[in-house]
Amino acid sequence: MIRSFVQKIKLFSTPRKEFYLFLKSLFGYSPSNIDLYETALIHKSASKLDSQRNLVNNERLEYLGDAILGSVIAEFLYNRFPNQDEGFLTQMRSKLVNRSFLTELTYQIGLNNYIKSNTNSTIENSHIYGDAFEALIGALYLDKGYERTREFITKKLLANYVNLKEVQHTNRNFKSQLIEWSQKNKKEINFETTEHLAGDNRNPSFITVITTDEEPIGQGEGSSKKESQQNASRKAIEHLKTIDPDSF
Repeated sequence: MIRSFVQKIKLFSTPRKEFYLFLKSLFGYSPSNIDLYETALIHKSASKLDSQRNLVNNERLEYLGDAILGSVIAEFLYNRFPNQDEGFLTQMRSKLVNRSFLTELTYQIGLNNYIKSNTNSTIENSHIYGDAFEALIGALYLDKGYERTREFITKKLLANYVNLKEVQHTNRNFKSQLIEWSQKNKKEINFETTEHLAGDNRNPSFITVITTDEEPIGQGEGSSKKESQQNASRKAIEHLKTIDPDSF
């Protein structure tokens, strides 16, 4: 009891107070282990050393949160759409755990303000925000258990920030949209992806340039070939729509 009281005094006498109050407002109750949540928002580019000289970042929590988030959303969709087949449920789940979607959600709830990263945190690096969101879910699971985590995802996030009808009719696969455009307009498009290594060779990035009629129409970067192609396709679609909106 006395120890808990001392810990609270220590917490509120440090810069962690703002983050603590943010989490309390977000969850609807006080976090028990704030260290977990702080770790959840440390991107590997901003890794720090613990007392035993081990690197600390959010990769392990991201791995856990990804599994928990997928499980909760799968159960939610199964109950929410009792008459839909497996294909529909899989597609909806894919849209709800899509990195671009999770990035938007991160901004909506204000989590982006607390993420620590030493990279250029733009939409091109949207995986940083999506990874941090999943890591937060992993931290919540370890701190409060599965039931409270499921309640937060379904009753706080999905209920207040997600329009399921809108998600249902939104196609977030920009590459497939671009390929459909090329088929419709009888245009050949080419994807050229190159790998770029950081100074330590541990964090490669990929850059994709899309061309049609030998002219570049979009470029995107990502931590994987797939992500870089999606980002490049999004840029290409934006470019093509400014030239000829009716072509889509």
